[in-house]
Amino acid sequence: MIPLLEFPEIVEHYAPYFRDVFSEEAWIEFKRYVSGLLVSENKTVDGINRLFIVESRNQSSLNRLITESQYRLEALNQDRLRMLDSQAATQMKAKGVFSIDDTLLSHVGQEFEKITKLWDHVSGSYVWAHDLVTLHYSDDQTDYPVLFQLWEPVELEKLEQGLRAAHVPIKTSKEALKESAPQQWRDYLLHLWQRQRKAYPEIQDLYDTKLVIAKKLLEQWVKTHPKEQRPVTMDSWFTQPTFCQFLDQTLHLPYVGTLSEADQVNSQTGLLSLKDFAERLQKEHQAAPPDQPIFRKISISYKGQPETYYSYCKTHSIHNFGRQRLVINYDRADLSDKPNFYVSNRLYWNAGGITRIRRHRWPVEVYHQQGKEEGLDKYQLRGFEAIQRHVALVAVVYSMLRAAQQDPALQEKLQRQLQVTMEQGTADLRRASQAQALWVLALFISAGLAQGQTLQKIMAPIIQAMCRS
Repeated sequence: MIPLLEFPEIVEHYAPYFRDVFSEEAWIEFKRYVSGLLVSENKTVDGINRLFIVESRNQSSLNRLITESQYRLEALNQDRLRMLDSQAATQMKAKGVFSIDDTLLSHVGQEFEKITKLWDHVSGSYVWAHDLVTLHYSDDQTDYPVLFQLWEPVELEKLEQGLRAAHVPIKTSKEALKESAPQQWRDYLLHLWQRQRKAYPEIQDLYDTKLVIAKKLLEQWVKTHPKEQRPVTMDSWFTQPTFCQFLDQTLHLPYVGTLSEADQVNSQTGLLSLKDFAERLQKEHQAAPPDQPIFRKISISYKGQPETYYSYCKTHSIHNFGRQRLVINYDRADLSDKPNFYVSNRLYWNAGGITRIRRHRWPVEVYHQQGKEEGLDKYQLRGFEAIQRHVALVAVVYSMLRAAQQDPALQEKLQRQLQVTMEQGTADLRRASQAQALWVLALFISAGLAQGQTLQKIMAPIIQAMCRS
């Protein structure tokens, strides 16, 4: 643990953007909390509170910021985006891309409100977790979360009452499952809701799936930015016909989705899996004249670096999706690697443009990974509202680091203080903040000795703070 005698320079530099969100007392606790997320290895309220020596307070004060303070998360998020918009490098740009994705915030135990067992494809097992859905922005210079929301498991009693109030037929033969097999009863009601929500519009708001949350996040953004036509990209889980139709026909947004090799394309011989379709194209490519290749070499720029692919691009009818611009990409010139399949509702787009947009889906994965390093899943808070606030404050820290990467004034100040040369990564800026804390600690000890204090007296509060950890 590195004790803190003052707030890190990054926090002091950007904290004024958030001043209007908090009361005077909560303002100090906000700076304490984000400082702890930035510097401490222990991201819990207790671990953060132990960092401070001079600005030492009772842990309950910090806890109230998360559990009781009346600030609005919407206002906090607006100020976070205003901070990012304040400098050219982190402003949203004409060629910027939105991506939508989710991640599991896993924990051991069931003590957390609204936690449930969810399938983790990484471990190949069910884990206790919350699920965070994120709308993320990316361009060649920067990326950061825009809007986000924690998914909530269905409330069965509310769902059942809503279905009955709407007079959705519930099979009498299924009623016994409510007592004898609760999980089967839950699955039955959810499937019933899924099948009937178009016929009974009044039941749609009874439960928000991850897809519904993604729709609401995008809808919220489009409502406040009606002139923007920013493309949206997503992985194969979110590339579902109803979601793509919503993006195209309701929000009128361009999208680049991802298909699996099992998805089907309408060919001259009928429906064909994309896996078989790609293999057929490979054979045609090998037999084609050199000047008429089926897969053409394309180059794109991603984050300032050139990338090369071998690409097929043409408009096809995709089963359940309708007419789509289909792109099949290989990394290797001999097409020996596994292909990737992308679709877009912009039928005039070329392979390079579609590939570039899809490439900008990766930063949301990086955010979820780095966000967890900043404490995204490190909370020990039990209440769901408190967890939401913690997640929002982690997004603030991540955005401060993103802004700091492109902020010459702040970097010059840090370099002048520490006499170090920083790289352009968030991890380097975190280390710089930790180094600053050590530097301030050294100055504190040096000043005390210069004033004639004994080393024992100077070190007493520091040792006490470190012993609390």
